[in-house]
Amino acid sequence: MAEATNGMATTLAPKGIKNASWQPNTGCLWQSVKEGNTEVWKVTNFNNNTTKTIEQGEYPVKVAACPTLRWLDKDKAYFVTGTNVVTGTIATNKWVWSLAAALPENADNITVDQGGSIAYTRDNNLYLQVYGTREQVAITQEKDKNVICGKPVHRDEFGIDRGIFFSPDGRSVAYYRMDQTMVNDYPVVKWNVTPARADIIKYPMAGGKSHEVTLCVYDIAKRKTTCLKTGEKNRDHYLTAVTWSPGNEYLYLAILNREQNHLWLNRYDAVSGEKVKTLFEETNAKYVHPTHPLTFVPGRNGQFVWQSERDGFNHLYLYNTDGKLIRQLTKGNWVVNEIAGVNAPEGRLIITASKESPMEKHIYSVTMDDGRMQRIDKAAGMHTANCSKDGNFVLDVFSAAGIPKNTVVYATDGSMTRELLAAENTLTAYNRPEIRNVTIIAADGYTELFGKLILPVNFDKQRKYPVIVYLYNGPNVQLLHNSFPESGNLWYEYMAQRGYVVFTMDGRGSWNRGLKFEQSTFRRLGDVEMADQLKGVEYLKSLPFVDSKRMGVHGWSYGGFMTTSLMLKHPGAFKCGVAGGPVMDWKMYEVMYTERYMDSPDDNPKGYENANLIEKAKNLQGKLLLIHGTSDDVVVWQHSLNFVKKTVDEGVQADYFAYPGHEHNVRGKDRVHLMQKVTDYFDSYLNP
Repeated sequence: MAEATNGMATTLAPKGIKNASWQPNTGCLWQSVKEGNTEVWKVTNFNNNTTKTIEQGEYPVKVAACPTLRWLDKDKAYFVTGTNVVTGTIATNKWVWSLAAALPENADNITVDQGGSIAYTRDNNLYLQVYGTREQVAITQEKDKNVICGKPVHRDEFGIDRGIFFSPDGRSVAYYRMDQTMVNDYPVVKWNVTPARADIIKYPMAGGKSHEVTLCVYDIAKRKTTCLKTGEKNRDHYLTAVTWSPGNEYLYLAILNREQNHLWLNRYDAVSGEKVKTLFEETNAKYVHPTHPLTFVPGRNGQFVWQSERDGFNHLYLYNTDGKLIRQLTKGNWVVNEIAGVNAPEGRLIITASKESPMEKHIYSVTMDDGRMQRIDKAAGMHTANCSKDGNFVLDVFSAAGIPKNTVVYATDGSMTRELLAAENTLTAYNRPEIRNVTIIAADGYTELFGKLILPVNFDKQRKYPVIVYLYNGPNVQLLHNSFPESGNLWYEYMAQRGYVVFTMDGRGSWNRGLKFEQSTFRRLGDVEMADQLKGVEYLKSLPFVDSKRMGVHGWSYGGFMTTSLMLKHPGAFKCGVAGGPVMDWKMYEVMYTERYMDSPDDNPKGYENANLIEKAKNLQGKLLLIHGTSDDVVVWQHSLNFVKKTVDEGVQADYFAYPGHEHNVRGKDRVHLMQKVTDYFDSYLNP
């Protein structure tokens, strides 16, 4: 069970190169390797095909192994360990390190500028250490703990993963300021102290008050702060895609209304905070979902690349800074996943996209002058791209069915390919099941859905086997890929070893298939997805080796919502289910996510009523186990507790297990306990 749960990240992880990074403007790839009992840096120059080693040098603080380097320029790098920032320069064949900053113990969100200045948060305020000094400057001095500066906002929706943005010249730092004083308090109880303590957080629920966010700019030399004038009268909106202009004078910002159906891309003067211009607007009858900043390309003055789903799929658009569309760079019924790098002299973008298949991700070069695409990688599977800063080379780490992990370097112009490592299969000694890729037609009668069928080991087609359906089927998530292990999850294979058929499928509403596919669930979460999953059940029942009377279903988070929905809205379809961290009433889930997919409770009362599982508790017929972390601040514990209370009121029996101290997911060694709990439940009621 420990191997099935955590093995792919620990003892069974396929081998890869360690701590890979590209040295700027050199064509050199760095990785850490062992020479005897000592770790050193192996540096491969792909411009001249030479290799050398560099010693780690003496660190000013304790470091367990070679750290991953983050480069400031071609001869200088840094790394962060704990709250220490260490900078180093290369001297002959050895690093010389110095302690750039020893930050306070509660320093967080540590952000290092290319020039060496360091910004960080402590509690709810933002601080700065200017390069070359040890002085800690308080950029903000908010007294109210519910006014938070320099941290990610909007509960990390809209692609937001940071709250600090240095200007290209390092002379200014932009930051989010979030006022959540108007948001309802919510208690998260800590049970590991006596008496237990209620930590009060701010949790904006659908239809309720959301926090108010502004973007501010701090001039380091003048020690002056200016906030962008993004709308003083109505701050009930979302700010994302924060991007500095290459010349430092402007900030670009996408403003999305509370309804999430109207976006404005604005340019602001970084000194005065005044809005200079709205470059363009995007609208959609259902929702607009921006998740990427602008990409400015060096040497192409006044031009940037914008990512948008406006034609139904996420694609790239080349604009000038007056807001004029120059051309759409990519087009088709497939999704661009990310911009991985830029080759400015040749006018090429390096991207990843699911052009070949939604089940795969590949690396491409896109020419900005005409949109011509050229695939860079050579093999099927799921590819990740680590691009050199100049865009000349890309490190490709990929896996596929039968390929645990391969690491390859490509010249992005197609002139060179070099395999660095082909990892051995760590699962060859195990009794693994047969895995079949299946395609099922959705409940709409024509959309293809991709699934995986994992057969029991030592499969006997004359036998009847119990089935476990594992699902998620919510927005922004795709479970199935052509990757290693082929099943997608070693727990599925563990259950196949125990005599189960396991089935999993991405239905409509899930990610990476375009807007029409995802938006099919709009205003009716738990409706279309269930219809598709029931098509999967029909398929399973058509198989002669499936025992339709012994079927179970399991999922977590949105998958927990789906599991509970299936048990209550279609009683009898499954004999038992295990729902982890389930949403039970969308009115109790966060504003940003819920209102994007459901509108507000006032605008869509029937949709919320239909998706409310608490009021359907009386429908439960089979066996249902609910699992929840007691410190969950994503799907708060109240969801499942309210459901349990309703089962008591209705005289319905449900099973329940809580994980004290765990948040939304149960991780680490305790996850082994969790998956044993899930397994035991299925063993108890499906009798493999």
